[in-house]
Amino acid sequence: MAETQCTEQLQLFEVGRQQVTITFDGGQVVSDAGLLPIRELDQKLGILAEAARRLPDPRSERACTHSVEDILTQQVYQILAGYPDGNDAQLLRNDPLFKTIVGKDPRREEESLASGSTINRFLHAFTRREAEKPLEERDVIFEVRRAQVERINAINDFLIDLFVRTRKKQPAHIIIDLDPTADPTHGQQQLTMFNGFYDQHQYLPMLLFEGTTGFPLGAWLRHGTAHAGLGAVEMIERNVERVRQHWPDIMISVRGDAGVAGPEMYEYCESQGLLYAFGYGINPALKHRVSELELEDNARLLWWMSGRKAFQMFHTFDDYQARPWSRARKIVTKVEITQLGSTNTRFVVTNMTGHAADIYKDFYVQRGNVPERPIGELKNGLHMDRLSSHRFLANGHKLMTHLLAYSLFVLFREANEDTPEVKKMEVSTARTRLFKVGALVQATHRHIWFRVASHWPGARLLTRAANAVSSYVMATLARWQSENLLEAVSGSDASNRSWISFAPLPLK
Repeated sequence: MAETQCTEQLQLFEVGRQQVTITFDGGQVVSDAGLLPIRELDQKLGILAEAARRLPDPRSERACTHSVEDILTQQVYQILAGYPDGNDAQLLRNDPLFKTIVGKDPRREEESLASGSTINRFLHAFTRREAEKPLEERDVIFEVRRAQVERINAINDFLIDLFVRTRKKQPAHIIIDLDPTADPTHGQQQLTMFNGFYDQHQYLPMLLFEGTTGFPLGAWLRHGTAHAGLGAVEMIERNVERVRQHWPDIMISVRGDAGVAGPEMYEYCESQGLLYAFGYGINPALKHRVSELELEDNARLLWWMSGRKAFQMFHTFDDYQARPWSRARKIVTKVEITQLGSTNTRFVVTNMTGHAADIYKDFYVQRGNVPERPIGELKNGLHMDRLSSHRFLANGHKLMTHLLAYSLFVLFREANEDTPEVKKMEVSTARTRLFKVGALVQATHRHIWFRVASHWPGARLLTRAANAVSSYVMATLARWQSENLLEAVSGSDASNRSWISFAPLPLK
């Protein structure tokens, strides 16, 4: 990296009579040049620029060197590259690639990126001096904290708008998947608590995704011992209202496990004309019904007669009413005989019509791909679990920044619909095969060149991905223009942008 001023030589092994030596004087060489096609998509469509404009910024303009857009862009791309922490930002302040991505001239050493402490202040938007004000002045603190919550809500709303605007056409049907996930903590973060079920100190954020595409639709950070369904109805309500502002006649389905739903969720979905399927826990009344119909015995007999390793049988109870419910609802029952011969019985409460097997297998259990896969990518690929700030709302904002990073990656995959290798990539794979590529940076008055090694194995794939992004951007802008949406795109004039050019990559 540019800030590495090491003059030491590392003399290693010999090849024949030749000494192998490592030096640190190769000039401006970066290690993440493969991120540039994502920045092309982001910048041309004005995605992070639009997100930044929606964020309240209580900081004093006179005291700020780095804009909201610059800080947000820096955060998102460092997360995509695998640098999620403030300490990483400190080390990368003069990295030519990230300076280029943010829109700074990589030649000018005086134009550094935001430091880790600057990013931390932005996350908090809250100084210690304000925290120590007397009680009679705490209304100022309340306003600052309210601005922090508004910032989180603004990103949630933006993600929905981004999803809608990037669809080629209005779909007939969308699915909202919601799922809590354990986020272990290892410090003195506010509202981290020990959760006995997970046997760890943690947060328990709720995340929402669109079930067909895996696109992130929102998140809310919650304390470590929050009930699984805490705030679920409010989040679904906010999503549904926002989606219907764009698509009033859209059909919406909601699904989740047993913990996120209850009578309030069922009633809300029914009042809004939403289809739903939620897991439902076993209880004595359902046990009695299953036993009364001998479902498990019949399933075992059919399993034995079929000769299969495992066997599933489905049944529907149309008139089940739990004590807290205002009315009877439909329960889909799955009775499974496993390979070991044990019985596994599961229940789903739903208002969907059709065969029980179709509801269970073709709809409910498909949530095994969404949201479990995106959550895995967010944790393992984008380090969503690195919520290390002391303050709860700052961590809430950091969580949303990770979702913004993931939304760009999902759009990058969608742009590569005709490039199967990229379309199927998870974040960690894309980082290894595409993003992590060294390049020599050469900047002139009119160009910023990123010169990649001639024999880099990923040259062809990155070129295909970049070409796919260019086609996607052109098609999207043309569609927005035809729909009169261009006024919502980044207001910055293209003529004032820093143009980024790839050095030609050999296709051998």
